[in-house]
Formats: sequence, C-alpha cells, structure tokens
Amino acid sequence: MSPWSLISPASRGIGFALARRVLQTTNAPVVATARKDPDKTKADLLEGLDIDEKRLEVLKLDVLDERSIEDAAASCKKLFHASDDHLQLAFIVPGILFPEKSPAQIKADDALLTFRTNTLGPMLMLKHFSPFLPRKSASVTQAANYMEGLPSVATTAVMSARVGSIGDNRLGGWYSYRASKAGVNQIVKTFDNHLRTASGENAMAVALHPGTVKTGLSQDFWSSVKEEKLFDRDWVAERLFNVIKQVGVEGRGKCWDWDGKEVPP
Repeated sequence: MSPWSLISPASRGIGFALARRVLQTTNAPVVATARKDPDKTKADLLEGLDIDEKRLEVLKLDVLDERSIEDAAASCKKLFHASDDHLQLAFIVPGILFPEKSPAQIKADDALLTFRTNTLGPMLMLKHFSPFLPRKSASVTQAANYMEGLPSVATTAVMSARVGSIGDNRLGGWYSYRASKAGVNQIVKTFDNHLRTASGENAMAVALHPGTVKTGLSQDFWSSVKEEKLFDRDWVAERLFNVIKQVGVEGRGKCWDWDGKEVPP
C-alpha cells in the first residue's frame, strides 16, 4: 500500500510546524491545506527544506465551508487514485479561542464560530477524508521506503486541549472553547469506534493536547504562562509526531498530551 499524509490547516501555527516536520522526516507525499493563498503556503512550507517539491501539494480548504472540504477530498482522490493508495497520517488542527472568563462574556456568535471551527470542522473533515483510510480487509504489506518515519497504524489525530477534559476542569472559564474541545474528544472516540469496525487495527484515531504554544491562538496569554511551559511550535510538532508513533492501537480513541500522557475525559 502507498501511504500519504494530510495536515489541515498548515498555513501557520502548529499545523505549519507539523507539515514541515512530516516533510523533513518522511518520504511519503504530503497534502497540506490553507484557507487562502495556497501557493504562498506551499512556498513558505518548502523554504529551506532539501526535499523533492513534488511531494507537497497544498489545497485550498476552509473548515467553515463544507463544499471546500468536499472539493479538497475530490482533489486527493485524483492525486491518490491507485487501489493501494491510502491516508496513513492525518493531523486535523483547526482552532479558534474566545476566552470567556465569566458567563456574562459569552457571545452567541463567538460561541457558534468556536463550535463551527473547533468541533464541526473536524467532524466534516472526518466525513470527507475517512474513505481514504485503509479498510479492515486491506493488506498490511506496505512499501518500506514510503512508510519510513510514519506511524505503523494509519492514524487520524485531531487537535484537542487539556481544558476540554471535564474531569480535569478545576478553574472554569473559557466556556465555548472548553465545550468545543470536549466535543472533539467525543468525536474522536466515536470515530475510533467506527474505525474498529471498518478498519480493525489498520486505522485508529486519537486526540492531542499540545500545551501552550507560541502561536497567534495563545498570544494574549503568554505573559501568564511560566517560561518553561510556553513551547516553541517546532518543538511541539516534534513531540506530538513522536507521541503519534508511540501510543499504538492500545492508545486509540483517547486524548494524549505532548509528553505522551493521557488527558482524562
């Protein structure tokens, strides 16, 4: 089977770092997505990398627009149309945050946008890209050259957050963001249950918690985070990629942090 990878979105932040990490440490084709200007995103992703540029395809995709997700999936079907092509690694990482500190700060439009981006967006990605995952009946014999650096089990990883854990919630606040990420954890578990039937041990799903990363999403909170707990995006990308390869099928359906520790539901 011929594997490929998907990182969506990959124009900035953790997604950008993950895409470059996959390009640098694997040999398989990579599909990245950007909400706008895919040509610029491709140039940025390739800058300074000594790789075959033909390995990277950047597609336009907006998780708020299902038609764009459907179109991107159709493009991938044209790119990877052989019977043994399959999606070996997917990072689905859209995110937006409105930090409501009290109920009085909740705004319906902001909350709706949070759920559409953080929760419904990944759900629609699973809808349109899950057909690319290997089925239970698929042969596990794979081209060693293309599998180098990739997880041995086809893995779909969706970005969650520790604040999405109900059991770990001791501070409150961030109502819409917390709820949207709790929803992500439920979606991942439900999708993994589907994969247990459809793919057996050929495919699995997990959620990821990256910690507080120096990206635009968290910029307003950098001053309140201890320096040793504020992570560089490239470092986090390396850690998350390693976690993906280490947890194995025993860790499927769960949320894992950057240090390989399980985040409770």
